[in-house]
Amino acid sequence: MVGPKMSIAFFFHLYLAMCTYLCTQTLAQSLLPSASIQDLAFKNMDFSMNLYRRISSFHDNNIFLSPLSISTAFATLSLATDGISRDEILKGFNLEELEVVGQPEFIPTLFQYLYGNVTQNASTKLHQNTALFLSNGFEIETKFSKEIKMFFGADVINVNLTDTKASIDIINEYVSQKTGNKVTELLTSLDPLTQLMLINTIFFQGEWKVPFNCNNTRNAPFYIDNYNVVQVPMMFLEDKFYTAEDILLGAKVLKLPYRHGVAMLILLPNKDMDYTLIDDEITAERFQSWVTKLRKTKLEVQMPKFKMEQSYSLHHLLPDMGVSTIFNTAANLTKLSKNKGIKVSEVLHKAGIEVDEMGTTAAAATAVGITAYSMPMTLTIDRPFFFFIYHEKTKCLIFMGRVIDPTKQ
Repeated sequence: MVGPKMSIAFFFHLYLAMCTYLCTQTLAQSLLPSASIQDLAFKNMDFSMNLYRRISSFHDNNIFLSPLSISTAFATLSLATDGISRDEILKGFNLEELEVVGQPEFIPTLFQYLYGNVTQNASTKLHQNTALFLSNGFEIETKFSKEIKMFFGADVINVNLTDTKASIDIINEYVSQKTGNKVTELLTSLDPLTQLMLINTIFFQGEWKVPFNCNNTRNAPFYIDNYNVVQVPMMFLEDKFYTAEDILLGAKVLKLPYRHGVAMLILLPNKDMDYTLIDDEITAERFQSWVTKLRKTKLEVQMPKFKMEQSYSLHHLLPDMGVSTIFNTAANLTKLSKNKGIKVSEVLHKAGIEVDEMGTTAAAATAVGITAYSMPMTLTIDRPFFFFIYHEKTKCLIFMGRVIDPTKQ
């Protein structure tokens, strides 16, 4: 019998790393209206911007996260919850308007088909994996077990979590395999009271549609602020790019496409614009306006190579966004197990990215004032900027970040 002090260690890891090889999963034909999938993509983006603002309010450092991976993990968790715990997840993740009364499986189905749309092109590499590590003797509800396998293809693995060292080795080995050895040490410690762990990984890698020429990369200054300048390897490319300008926001927009329907959108504040003022103005509506107003023009782009890895304890952030019950004794996880006293103790999100001449490897608005941007002959990204990697067809935001200092990992 499990006591009331038992808690679930809900560990969530993302590492986005982009590559181009044949997708091994046969994708089913979508049975849902495309509008519903796009609605989910928009709602997820809206949640993403809210979470980003929470993170950015604490510091002026680099930021990197995967909204899609975080939302998917909580969509999985929602199948285990009931009552106020489920209501808070749906509201906090901006999903309540998508709910269909009497059909709790509808939102997980939307996630399933959104993922299918993003990976519909066999050359688009986006592997997402969910695993449930159960302590030996811990029983979960049959219905929950079937649902997480059906909607998220989850692996259910029994381990002796009381043997913390062996469990850490097993879980780290699983994560390493699922992320192409990009993540080799997800866990360094484990609470011996842990009974269950939910882990989500995403592995995504891809090449620029038009790669930068390595021979043209040169060291150049990057202006962190008026007082701090660092030298960074600056990539160079001359081509036709899709661009726009947000006049009211005081920033320029540049689209850098990857192969097979994925793109990076860069938001570069004007030289006289404080990037911290832009943080609060980045919204899902504004993002869609940028994408809609993009126009092609020829120019030279200079962009820094950068690499960074970021970790976040989401259990400290989500309560401020209305998701709190699952972290205390009032948690309702009765669809997971009939055992009493179950709660979520931790939600860890880890993401990494590397941008170079060949592409990106990552291992986690109003329309007013948005115009086609008539750019000068050169756009030099030599000051703090924002970036978003998204699926072009569905506008699904895969990850987003902010680069303040490209030399800081």
